[in-house]
Amino acid sequence: MKFVAQIDIMPHKELLDPQGKTVANNMKNIDLTGVEDVRIGKHIQMTLDAANADEANTKVETACKKIFANVIMETYSYKIEAV
Repeated sequence: MKFVAQIDIMPHKELLDPQGKTVANNMKNIDLTGVEDVRIGKHIQMTLDAANADEANTKVETACKKIFANVIMETYSYKIEAV
């Protein structure tokens, strides 16, 4: 079966996000006010073949832990759908 995983990776809330801080500080330069915080992460879409949903979940979990996310500094979440 084919599956598509939508993966979101974000820095831990406890860690400083310099890229997000820079974007938040510059919002006023384009007349966007009232923005308190910006956090910037990654979104990954992965299409994969697996025998079933459990196998797809295992593959995505492994990819997140070993390739996509630095688990010391980032958290990840994902949704998997059969296509």
